[in-house]
Amino acid sequence: MLFVKSGNIHTMEPTGTLKADLLAVDGKIVKIAPNLPVPEGAEVWDAIGLEIYPGFIDPHSHIGISEDKIGSVGDDCNEKTNPLAPSLRALDAINPMDSAFHNAVAAGITGVMVGPGSSNVVGGQFAFIKTDGRSVEKMTLLAPAAMKIAFGENPKKDYGGSGKAPMTRMGIAALLREELFRAQRYLESQTKGEGEPDFKLECYRPVFEGQIPLKAHVHRADDILTAIRIAKEFHLGLTLDHCTEGHLIVQEIAESGFPAIVGPSLASRSKIEVEEADFKTAGVLDKARVLVALTTDHPVTRLQYLPICAALAAKEGMGHEAALRAITINAARICRLENRLGSLKPGKDADFIITDGDPLEIKTQVLATVMNGKVVYRKKDGKDIWANTNDAG
Repeated sequence: MLFVKSGNIHTMEPTGTLKADLLAVDGKIVKIAPNLPVPEGAEVWDAIGLEIYPGFIDPHSHIGISEDKIGSVGDDCNEKTNPLAPSLRALDAINPMDSAFHNAVAAGITGVMVGPGSSNVVGGQFAFIKTDGRSVEKMTLLAPAAMKIAFGENPKKDYGGSGKAPMTRMGIAALLREELFRAQRYLESQTKGEGEPDFKLECYRPVFEGQIPLKAHVHRADDILTAIRIAKEFHLGLTLDHCTEGHLIVQEIAESGFPAIVGPSLASRSKIEVEEADFKTAGVLDKARVLVALTTDHPVTRLQYLPICAALAAKEGMGHEAALRAITINAARICRLENRLGSLKPGKDADFIITDGDPLEIKTQVLATVMNGKVVYRKKDGKDIWANTNDAG
């Protein structure tokens, strides 16, 4: 049981910011109100003069799959042996011992969508996990959480460069259509009790049943529109990840109804299809009423810099509140976990951070990170203190 007293609680709900107490019991928020009585036996955190925000969420990363410090031995991001690999599961590659998890928790990032990279046309299954723990099963909230697909330069380079399909954008789209057609027909036949189970095609069941979206790696405007076109053809959910040239086709994206996960904008323009990368993109899309979240694409940009990405997006036209939404409630909605995460209200997971100021200000420090109602990290006398680990990796 955790009782946080007299903090400025930024709920990310219509209630806005409240000067109030917060009570968490059994990992859930139970009450948020001024002048609550302190329950007997509760751990009390005095938050007078401090700020409380929902834990931050990155809806697209490769933490624990592309590991810090280890190099190629710890890189399990891309299985470059088959462009169609729906049966790959992020859970089988995420290493919770990756030191990047410590950095994430200390920066207030409590939830991440983690999955394969973008070498394959169909890359496999993402998982949504919390950032504190030693067992990935215990950290997981949703798996599978999305099915990765990729367009553009990466599949072309990794397969076409060695004389294999796909060599062109036409080839990428054709392979994906053929795969989705096979999966659709297979699932229809299974409904009728026909044919034998197929392990790979079974992986598409939650996609076609609307439980999880396709998660499209798309930078260029034409790739974004191809992803939208194919998702509409098969009546599937879709997220537009990176969406680098989204500001060039903002009306088309808004009309599609699909959300955008913008970034990594705090990174070099390392290839042709990211030459339009700019922090202005998120604000342009947000103002067109597209549901927008931000990503670091860790390790492309390190995960702990997610609040800095939000600050730069705010500076470049997104605005302060919209940028905060992009790393809290919007990210939770895109990950289909808004019933548990992304804002502070009774019934939701007690995942929040306590800071000494605005988290979009670079000098602001995270004084405590709370997950499942427990203080898993705190800063005291300038030192990092971890509840569940012996060191900071």
